[in-house]
Amino acid sequence: MRNPHGSSTPAPILSIVSPSEPCAYRPTAEASYEIKVIAKLDNQSYDAMLSRGWRRQGAYFFRPACKSCYQCRSLRVDVAAFRATKSQRRCWRRNREIRIEVSAPSPCTEAVALFNAYHADMSKRRGWRENQVDLETFTTHFLIGNFPFAREFRYYQGTQLVGVGLVDITKQSASSIYFFHDPAWRSQGPGVFSMLAEIEHATKHQIAHHYLGYWISDCPSMSYKDRYHPHQILEAYVTDEIQPVWIPHQATNLPQNR
Repeated sequence: MRNPHGSSTPAPILSIVSPSEPCAYRPTAEASYEIKVIAKLDNQSYDAMLSRGWRRQGAYFFRPACKSCYQCRSLRVDVAAFRATKSQRRCWRRNREIRIEVSAPSPCTEAVALFNAYHADMSKRRGWRENQVDLETFTTHFLIGNFPFAREFRYYQGTQLVGVGLVDITKQSASSIYFFHDPAWRSQGPGVFSMLAEIEHATKHQIAHHYLGYWISDCPSMSYKDRYHPHQILEAYVTDEIQPVWIPHQATNLPQNR
């Protein structure tokens, strides 16, 4: 199918709407997702999918398809206009000794050990479900597929790997996929620092928009995304035939449709 931007999105291996299940972010709500499995995708087609609210994890592309809840809002930062807050600038200075390497993702036992340490810590701190993986499982979930835009941000303190960010980058778009870090780094605000590092990379490469995924105003683990200004919210999750509309985010009067 050809989208309005002129590129053709490959036919997915699988395309479904998942059954409703308890939402991981809002305990009283039911969640459902539109899911596509795509093994190979070019930059232009991916830009078009991002603009319609799609997210990627490995070869899985998904976006909300909930029947009665409309709180998951796609959020993107206007990179050229972005200005860090005072607290964000302080966080950047606190981490000035951190070295960042950006490359294509590659399977690595060191990164898997860091992933497992991070999830074990979050299970204790926030009650996350335990999620320990091996190298094969990590590769299948996050690194599988032929995607020229896939990148990996590696954060080093000296020679020690202390953080990994999986980020998609095209000429027009950047999209945060997942970030995990050494629990010992937590006090220095690695989450904020990694986001600032990604936005700085996008600024240097003149990328228009940095997609932060889904923002949920009343969920602490998702509400932080609106601290990066200025940003826009996707008005509705539309099909390929309809031009998506992004609106400047205001605290009130967001449209309640998809």
